Amino acid sequence: MNLFPMNILAKMSVILALALFLSTAESRAASSPATSSDPTSAGVELAQTISLITGVAISPLMGVSAVGAWKYFEAKTPEQQAKLPWYAQPWFWVPSLVLIAACFLKDTVGMTLPTVVKKPLDVAETIEHKVSGLIATGAFVPLVAPIFKSAATHANSLSLAGFASIDPSWIYNGIMIPIAMAAFFIVFMASNAINILILLSPFTTVDAALKGFRLLLLGSVAGLAWGNPWLGAAWSLVIITIAYFIAGWSFRLSWFGTVFVWDMATFRRTRFTPDATGNNVFLSRKLDKAPARTYGSLVREAGNRLVLKYRPWLVLPQCTVLLPEGSYVVAKGLIYSEISREEAGHMRSTVLLPPRYRSHEQRLADIYGLAGVRDAGLRAAFKWLRQQFSSSAPAAPAAGTVS
Repeated sequence: MNLFPMNILAKMSVILALALFLSTAESRAASSPATSSDPTSAGVELAQTISLITGVAISPLMGVSAVGAWKYFEAKTPEQQAKLPWYAQPWFWVPSLVLIAACFLKDTVGMTLPTVVKKPLDVAETIEHKVSGLIATGAFVPLVAPIFKSAATHANSLSLAGFASIDPSWIYNGIMIPIAMAAFFIVFMASNAINILILLSPFTTVDAALKGFRLLLLGSVAGLAWGNPWLGAAWSLVIITIAYFIAGWSFRLSWFGTVFVWDMATFRRTRFTPDATGNNVFLSRKLDKAPARTYGSLVREAGNRLVLKYRPWLVLPQCTVLLPEGSYVVAKGLIYSEISREEAGHMRSTVLLPPRYRSHEQRLADIYGLAGVRDAGLRAAFKWLRQQFSSSAPAAPAAGTVS
């Protein structure tokens, strides 16, 4: 049975549901009279806003483009269209929808492509997701402000008569808009973490499962909010809460992916030289209180101990973690390398080296006084295969599992 038509229909359904929901939420917010005194209407607007934040954070480019296109076609005259914000102008949402269609085509037809061909396309989509997230952040403040202001007007109409002439909307916006942007940010980080997992996965089946999971989240938010604003808001709050509790993991994985994508896309290794005093790396596993993928500078301090100096969330006060004592080597991989430690006759990965260190492994080993450089993972496997079909002696088993 051919699953491609079913996959296409499912994605088209979710995209249509999201576009209808986003456009309806925006339309309700724009058409709601500022002088209305119905608190139920204010509650519905707030519920729609919560779902709107969550839906756009999961897929920023699609969300902003859908709202922009809806606002454009809602405008009655060319004069009204000319006064629309930048994200509602055709020069933005038309190319954005074309880009969404290209990603859509990649995700459906691209499942049959070899990993080596598909991964560069995933890199491009990861970059697009990050850029569109920044764009959505800038577009979201003017998008949600009228909704919150309307709700503040409702609250004001229910206040005591002596304060009926006071408009507290600026206080309401000053409190709620930062909260809304924080919620957007943590959901966006979780969504971006899925993109990074897709990028790092070597299997198209895993890619499809991760994309299906993200599509399910997006469709559930849009579908529930379309059917019942309160259910949509409740489910969105569940997603926001989960995103909050995994925010640290999402941030580390997102930064890990950002560094790797930047190094690969810009061929940074060609203009990079390891520093003799310290080099930025990632932990590959938890050490003491430092979790996996902690980013920091690796140095060798007095006593000949390897130390990672890092700042939680990249900006908090500096912390340090000692790497376990032992014999370390640079495990040279096909795409990126690692620093591994010998444990009970096996090499265990301790530090991940961004792609900028490719071809600089020996220099890094010399700087830190490591035991040398070894081929590992796919690189070691290819070397072993070559040796099996050559006249040379077979190589020793490869160290590590670097890909």
